[in-house]
Amino acid sequence: MPISSSIGLGIDAGGTETRWALATADGSLLAEGTVGGLSALQMASNDGRQAVHATFTELACKVLAVARPDKVHAGLTGFGGDGEQLQQWLAGLLGIAPGAITLCNDIDIAYRASFAPGEGYLVYAGTGSIGAFIDADGAFHRAGGRGVVLDDGGGGFWIAREALRHIWRNEDECPGRWESSPMAHAVFDHVGGADWAWSRQFIYGQDRGTVGKLALAVAASAEQDPAAAQILENAGRELARLAQALIARFGPRPVALGGRAAALHPAIAASMRASLPPGTILTHSTTRAHHAAARLAAIHLAAAAP
Repeated sequence: MPISSSIGLGIDAGGTETRWALATADGSLLAEGTVGGLSALQMASNDGRQAVHATFTELACKVLAVARPDKVHAGLTGFGGDGEQLQQWLAGLLGIAPGAITLCNDIDIAYRASFAPGEGYLVYAGTGSIGAFIDADGAFHRAGGRGVVLDDGGGGFWIAREALRHIWRNEDECPGRWESSPMAHAVFDHVGGADWAWSRQFIYGQDRGTVGKLALAVAASAEQDPAAAQILENAGRELARLAQALIARFGPRPVALGGRAAALHPAIAASMRASLPPGTILTHSTTRAHHAAARLAAIHLAAAAP
């Protein structure tokens, strides 16, 4: 039976999956779960809007099986500020007022899960990658995070693309070379086959979150294949570049590395650490952004209570 008390819902929507959590007004976690990934950028097409609504519908069903939230704090990848339709959908599906729903970029809640404003820099590597700094006045500053087509170096999609590029350039030079590559075997097992048609369909026919999951196969082969290890080390250097850009602009501060792609293999964090300016404090953030979002919603509830 659903619980009936003041409850905040936190949502962390990324390209690979969407995580949610419920917290009570004192900040205690009540429940959590996952549904499929989504991006606010999908709102630009009819098919994308239908996919987002379907994901919201599944999320609402799972949440309401536990409790009806009173306040929602949601971070969505690709969110640029136009959230009226998203608010209306969530409000209708959850049976609450649109004004009870706060939307922001997913990196905003990920940052607040690691630092207070002005305290440090977050480098987040999921499907994509971004460096973030929220200053003491609450202003959001970014480095990278321009999307997988343009950059997002060090993220899951980037790792997958680098692996496929390496494999197929080798095939251009020496057809059949893939058979001696552990990484190529892992990659081709993931995409469905060794023929170019399988790779073409995968990289051009799948959404970015699905492509990003290929990074798991690259990481799994890193101990057996120097090419895979090199890609992961290069990913660490790409992530260090984001932190270096923020350090150059705002001065030395601690750096937190977060996101599922950052945890694929120890080589990523090791390479990033080696590429940062001497003396830079680097920690691996394990705080879950959907937990932070749920607690933010709960804090708002507590603050509004008479």
